[in-house]
Amino acid sequence: MQRIFISMWFCLISVFTGTACDAASAPQPIQNPIPEKIRKGDIVVEAVNFIRGPKTVDARQGPTKLDGIDTPLGSSNAYARLQYMLPIRDGSGRLVVSDLRGILYITDRLGENLDVYLDLRKATSDLGNEIFPNEAGFLGFAFHPDFAKKDAPGYGKFYTGYSARIGTGTAQYLDDDAISHYSVIREWTAENPAANAFTGPSREIFRAGQFAQNHNIGTMSFNPYVDEDSIDYGKLYVCLGDGGSAFDPKNYGQGLSEPLGAILRIDPLGGDRNHGYGIPMDNPFFGSPDVAQEIWAYGLRHPQQFSFDIDGRMFINDIGQNHVEEVNIGIAGANYGWRVREGTFATGYGVEGGYAGALFPRPADEQPFVYPVAQYDHDEGNAISSGFVYRGKSIKELRGKYLFADVVRGRVFYFTVKDIEPGHPAELRELRIKFGGKEREIIDVAGYENTYAPATKRADLRLGIDDDGEIYLLTKGDGWIRKLMPLN
Repeated sequence: MQRIFISMWFCLISVFTGTACDAASAPQPIQNPIPEKIRKGDIVVEAVNFIRGPKTVDARQGPTKLDGIDTPLGSSNAYARLQYMLPIRDGSGRLVVSDLRGILYITDRLGENLDVYLDLRKATSDLGNEIFPNEAGFLGFAFHPDFAKKDAPGYGKFYTGYSARIGTGTAQYLDDDAISHYSVIREWTAENPAANAFTGPSREIFRAGQFAQNHNIGTMSFNPYVDEDSIDYGKLYVCLGDGGSAFDPKNYGQGLSEPLGAILRIDPLGGDRNHGYGIPMDNPFFGSPDVAQEIWAYGLRHPQQFSFDIDGRMFINDIGQNHVEEVNIGIAGANYGWRVREGTFATGYGVEGGYAGALFPRPADEQPFVYPVAQYDHDEGNAISSGFVYRGKSIKELRGKYLFADVVRGRVFYFTVKDIEPGHPAELRELRIKFGGKEREIIDVAGYENTYAPATKRADLRLGIDDDGEIYLLTKGDGWIRKLMPLN
């Protein structure tokens, strides 16, 4: 019945547009893109309390206004909006934890102390953590691989990505499009890299305008698995969403003139008096006119989080629109297809006669897109978050498997990374997790009010990692960081 109605709707449009209509030839949407269910796997682990983030509050209390109308997408009662936990990788074993509301913490490998390293609410004058508390604020950080190497060019340097209020600066890109805010990268230089509280100067190196509140800057990372003599050493990778709203209304995902819907790669120490950073000469679009040469890969919707494996491969988690969440392998110059593709399927923008919001079979005249190595649909989850290939030693069953989480439902999935191939999605399994010796769902342990859908709960789950390759669960609702451990 639904398909008949859609065909009739297209025919009605044709009456007004003067185009011919044949209901039988109208593109038929795919009702269930991935019918196979993700089963619980055989691997069972224990989640052990590691450390709890201090309680924080959103800068804005109450609903957000979208198009002048109050919506429930604003502030929430999340205990702490923990976004990342990553190692500095300076040999100290220290771990850095970020709170979306604007704070960077440092803890040790035992989780015994949690010190405020940098409070962006005080250290910057333009942080816009009130713009859209669910997705804007303090969104990423990265420590230079030379952070602890005295006399090295990157000594003491680290980088933060955050949302800045409009009117606080001039953007290199899309300054006229900064209706909502800017995405900013700032470089900080620590006077004492061994200290657990930052002191030192900073400078802004990048600013791009954003027309909507969501799909902002996210993960920032140096590839930690390359040697100093590698051409990739000291190059900073940064993800930027497609600018926000829904269905990529400005088609930034398929554009190359603006650095949105993309993974960027820059040399943060390679700037001059006119530029805050350099463009690596081996970037795929280096020297191309009318192209944002920072772009390393594009065609992404909201690649909020990515990570590297020990072999140098980048795993990109791209949040889908209405249907499919995907994991991609980072390839220089790759086009991952958004907004004409979502997962391994065509969107309404990718087929003749299609419409936004539905998926369709890919057309015969296929374009050279790079497709996911793993995907799942919204029967199984709502939004993919962080992921890492497990290279730790404590849980032998997980070695060589990519673990990743669904933000909303709090499920952790995995697949084996050996022999994965773009366009041939791997079989997924769900990790079984015990809390206090009892197997439970994360959303039942740490779920809280879902401001996107107030009648439901939201897990707000992300994963962290230490320099031993061990994996942690970060949940905003209760502010806890829990370490995954083998069963005794």
